[in-house]
Amino acid sequence: MTVSLEQLRRCHVAVDLGAARTRVYVKGVGLVVDEPSVAAVNTRTGSLIAVGSLAEQMTGRTPAYIRVARPVSGGTVVDIDMAQRMLRHLLGEKLRRQLRRKPRLRAAACVPHDADPLAQRAAVETLVGLGARRVELVDTLIAAAIGSGLPVEQPTATMIMVCGAATTQIAVLSLGSIVTAVRIPIGGEAIDNAVIQHLRQHHELMLPTQSVRPLQLALRGNGLTLKGPAVTEIHGRDVATGLARSVQVDTAAVRQAIHTPLTAVLDGLGKVLRDCPPDLVADIAESGIMMVGGSALLPGLDQMLRDATGVPVTIADRPDVCSVLGLGAMLDGTVQPLVLTPIAR
Repeated sequence: MTVSLEQLRRCHVAVDLGAARTRVYVKGVGLVVDEPSVAAVNTRTGSLIAVGSLAEQMTGRTPAYIRVARPVSGGTVVDIDMAQRMLRHLLGEKLRRQLRRKPRLRAAACVPHDADPLAQRAAVETLVGLGARRVELVDTLIAAAIGSGLPVEQPTATMIMVCGAATTQIAVLSLGSIVTAVRIPIGGEAIDNAVIQHLRQHHELMLPTQSVRPLQLALRGNGLTLKGPAVTEIHGRDVATGLARSVQVDTAAVRQAIHTPLTAVLDGLGKVLRDCPPDLVADIAESGIMMVGGSALLPGLDQMLRDATGVPVTIADRPDVCSVLGLGAMLDGTVQPLVLTPIAR
């Protein structure tokens, strides 16, 4: 995935295929697509019924002949044909006509850190099927660091944590490259599932995961901090009777259930710091950790990381779109590399 900035400047469109949302950036235009990575298909005819937000609203509410599919899982395309159809409808006919006018359409795409060759190939084939003649792959960590405004090209350490829906990626960068990094299969979906399982086991309550965000309900107030409300009312369906029921949930118990999956994130953070050279760790102690990704907005998560590591933790201004904005900055040529002139003998 080693690609030069000169090659990226020749690209016309950048795509971030995330597990939760798909984002498309067009050179000279900006962010044109920001929709959920969901598609609804009629299994009888094979036709696409809806994509994006409308398809996400259909989850759990469709008859048997309509299937709601997620062609992207963990930042990796698992259904190339469905991903192409979803992207085609998200872009719209007008934008697709504009892109087709390009003589040799080039595209850039984000891929997770340490993505295997099969995952990289799936991302390339998805964009080639949309008309791209050449596809450049960029590590999500580098794109997110640039999009959040970190000076990744400087000889100082910058630490970034990409909190996605399915995975969490942590890395230390210096001189435009990744020094050490780790990818953890824990994200916002795992945290949501921890809350759902807690309510099912201790209160015999089932929650509709799409219509009601259980995490936002259970962490109303100050989230993971102790300043939140002591009790929260949750509405759902009784496991035994199937009838609607409301229960008073102890927020402290919900916080404890959420801490269980977050322990793996803290372990990964410690591993990255242990593998990092001491000089770079000293830089991180001053500059701190930059959090990006949709799950970075979990209330109280930044304070928890701050208490566990003892270093400053900052959330980016627009954490959910940092990756695609970083790709867009590379396409527009606003990122200037550090030029190292060889010393003459």
